[in-house]
Amino acid sequence: MSDREATPLRKLTAEAVGTAMLLIAVVGSGIMGERLAAGNTAVALLANSLATGAALAVLILIFGPVSGAHFNPVVTLSEGFERGRWRHIPTTIAAQIVGALAGVALANLMFDLPPFFASTHVRTGTPLLLGEALATFGLLATIHGCSRFRPNAVFLAVAAYITGAYWFTSSTSFANPAVTLARAATDTFSGIRPIDAPGFIAAQLVGAVLATVLCRWLFSSGESSITTAVPYTFRARITKNHEQ
Repeated sequence: MSDREATPLRKLTAEAVGTAMLLIAVVGSGIMGERLAAGNTAVALLANSLATGAALAVLILIFGPVSGAHFNPVVTLSEGFERGRWRHIPTTIAAQIVGALAGVALANLMFDLPPFFASTHVRTGTPLLLGEALATFGLLATIHGCSRFRPNAVFLAVAAYITGAYWFTSSTSFANPAVTLARAATDTFSGIRPIDAPGFIAAQLVGAVLATVLCRWLFSSGESSITTAVPYTFRARITKNHEQ
């Protein structure tokens, strides 16, 4: 292993820190947007979606060369299925969940709120679960497709998709089990009742499985797609530039 190749500990740290920063962006911008919007939910959601998308693009660029910048258990599971590598998946998902919870606590504290307090924001019903399944399906399809055909644009495509999905899905596109669990611990604009979180996570898993299976068939010819937020070709290019 070269001195520039990330060790498992570095990869786990990158996933934890990156996921924490993502949740700081999601929850922090939700709190700030709601406070400044003076009751205008559309303005608050606009602020929340733009800040999340912008932060996500940057975080993928920062941590992608180290861990792939999944920040999302369903992305990690999809890559494990696609590449047949399962060894580090449990620890990676654990790092993402720990990072998500840490990010929520820091965002809450930053706005002078308790680090954890259960959300009372109701998000339940078949329409929202359908929206969540579709949001996750689209996210995984974006990663699979762009990793194959536009590898250098994956970070922009993922950020743009999440920003848009805030608006065109009924659930405002959580699309991430770790994010869902963490957002149950903040009674703010971006929160979700703990009792509603399992349904969202189930819908996310359904959407992820459908996208993974479809994309595996759709892109079955030639080189296999790589389901990471920053593909290995991009990471190899960064490493090569550092070595020059």
